[in-house]
Amino acid sequence: MAEQRHGLTRPTIDDILKSGFSTPWDAPTVPPFPFRFRNAEILTLFYRTDADAMRFLLPPPLEAQGDVAAIHIYRMNDTDWLGPYFESNVMFGARMPGGPQGGYSPYLFLGSDAGVSHGREVHGQPKKFAQPKLEFRGDLIVGTVSRNGIDVITGTMAYKQLAADPAVLRRHFDVSVNLNLKVIDHIDGRPAIRQITSRKLADVTVHECWEGPCTVELRPNAQAPVYRLPVLEALTGCFWRADFTLVPGEIVHDYLMDTAR
Repeated sequence: MAEQRHGLTRPTIDDILKSGFSTPWDAPTVPPFPFRFRNAEILTLFYRTDADAMRFLLPPPLEAQGDVAAIHIYRMNDTDWLGPYFESNVMFGARMPGGPQGGYSPYLFLGSDAGVSHGREVHGQPKKFAQPKLEFRGDLIVGTVSRNGIDVITGTMAYKQLAADPAVLRRHFDVSVNLNLKVIDHIDGRPAIRQITSRKLADVTVHECWEGPCTVELRPNAQAPVYRLPVLEALTGCFWRADFTLVPGEIVHDYLMDTAR
């Protein structure tokens, strides 16, 4: 008979081997797929950057696409497991030869320990703890990301002046597809996972979308070096509100298997 205490059942080896298992097992940090984000408010800022800087930050065999970067600053109002929190994703257009294309993320920041853990352990996203924030200051939408007491990102957009088709979010690249470099070592230091992963948001419902001129300011910080994707020209901002589901993604390249061949 399974051992039970405190309303919990002690896991078996079979339980441990199941997908979605997380530690500490009696109060897991990382949620299993799928989980739903409801009423997320997002400020997306598109700007032209240095194409050589994009290529420098991109792991091979991924290829950079265009010269546009996007910064998303999210107010996650209602998320399964994680609760409300703020997040920011810095990405630019990229493609896997013969595979998916979307946005590669060199930098992500958020104020949720579970979100940081899930992003790093499951997706391989380079998430770090920081203090993103999305505010309405009168007739201005303001997004900031603070790390080590420095506002490394400040973005602004006029408040809801021009209603837009959500397709505008895919004008430069498909922001719903996220490409990441997943890197995990064994405890003895040997490489355990070296992959390019891809995930696409599912069941996306956009409740509203607005477009307008924007500003983007980046400040140097050695632990949050977003300044390495310099702002050459601010293009457009979008403010949108949506529901979506995070579902399992796919491995699109495995460095260790290719090396083994």
